[in-house]
Amino acid sequence: MASDKQTATFILDQLADMNVRVHPMFGEYALYCDDKVVGFICDDTLLIKPTPAGTTHAPDLPAGRPYPGAKDYMQVDGDLIENHEWLQVLVRLTADALPAAKPKRPRTKR
Repeated sequence: MASDKQTATFILDQLADMNVRVHPMFGEYALYCDDKVVGFICDDTLLIKPTPAGTTHAPDLPAGRPYPGAKDYMQVDGDLIENHEWLQVLVRLTADALPAAKPKRPRTKR
């Protein structure tokens, strides 16, 4: 089931003070912070990559998966999404813990 664009817009509004964006993927959305994928919005549910710092900040979040066979992510429920200060800390901790995005290779002409 595809996520509603309004869900992605609401999450972006909650993170408005940060360098975040979403990118649509197969009816769902990837959530980027500082050009790093920090999570997904799937079935109108926010899933954040688990990191030691993020797990310390939010130890009681249940596990969820963006798609069958994927690794577990931290599932952020609606009440916590509405707490923009708490959510911004979680996303910042996650982005800071992830490696920098690899530079894209230039396309070669055929």
